Amino acid sequence: MSVKKGRVFSGARPTGRQHIGNYFGAISNYVKLQEQYECVYCIVDLHALTTMETTQDLAKNTLEMAWDWLSAGIDPQKSIIFVQSMVRQVTELHTILSMVTPLGKLTDLPTFKDKVRENPKNVNYGLVGYPVLMAADIVLYRADMVPVGVDQSPHIEFTRETVRSFNYRYNTNVLIEPKIKLTEFPKIMGIDGVNKMSKSLNNDIEIAATAEETSAKVMQMVTDPARLRRSDPGNPDVCNVFSMHKIFSTPEQVEMVNTECRRAGIGCVDCKKMMAANMNAYFAPLREKRREYEKDPSATWDMLREGAKRASVLAEETMVEVRKAVGLPSLLKE
Repeated sequence: MSVKKGRVFSGARPTGRQHIGNYFGAISNYVKLQEQYECVYCIVDLHALTTMETTQDLAKNTLEMAWDWLSAGIDPQKSIIFVQSMVRQVTELHTILSMVTPLGKLTDLPTFKDKVRENPKNVNYGLVGYPVLMAADIVLYRADMVPVGVDQSPHIEFTRETVRSFNYRYNTNVLIEPKIKLTEFPKIMGIDGVNKMSKSLNNDIEIAATAEETSAKVMQMVTDPARLRRSDPGNPDVCNVFSMHKIFSTPEQVEMVNTECRRAGIGCVDCKKMMAANMNAYFAPLREKRREYEKDPSATWDMLREGAKRASVLAEETMVEVRKAVGLPSLLKE
């Protein structure tokens, strides 16, 4: 049995069924990391509350996300998988960390400004304090590393600063500064070919979609806008379908499409049909596993609760030291 290199933490908001962008941007990386690291993966439902007007689908979306994670290969025997709100210590640590967090740092974060633009009528405290809760998630389980893309690195740096502020304020070294583990993944554009794949923009392809649904979405994908007729030569360099071929098709198929498209030897319809077939073949094993999980939702909830129990042990170990460092009276003997 190989020795793990350290502990990784990552969390994602429960947005329901995951799309191809989610898969290559996070999930496939989660699967790889668990072979080398002790991984803690969290479905962050409390984070989701900051922008939700209704929670009627929260439990359903949590379950759908868990099924996609499990079907993709995240193994509850190798990793801890749980729901954020099932570990109550995270809200306690969030409160304590908020006492050492200047408000200006929170409002200066680019992601906060983005959220304000997206939700101008719902700039709540939770939205402002989102990075503090994220920091609590990470340091509660004493993660050594957090896998993120470049756009998320400011949040991890914020977490590192929060740890330093806490340790300095209370003259301790209880909390660990996590390192940023930058992840590289192909940029997945939506079917519009203009924006990143996103459920909110309705330009996504779900990894759990049926073969028919997938093919229908692929047929809607925007190709080379300059290619108006079948007889027109195309430019694969600006074609979103060709970028997908690079992920799902064989090197021989990629080379064929690259060559034949440029001389109008293959049309966009045939190009899309080939890519859809390869995409469906790629996700077929995942979809088959998912159907098995869907047969017994209670078993998935039991798995998540078991993961929360394991996470709670780590969390309480940290909180005992945090309470002691802060000097909270709850630790005093009667």
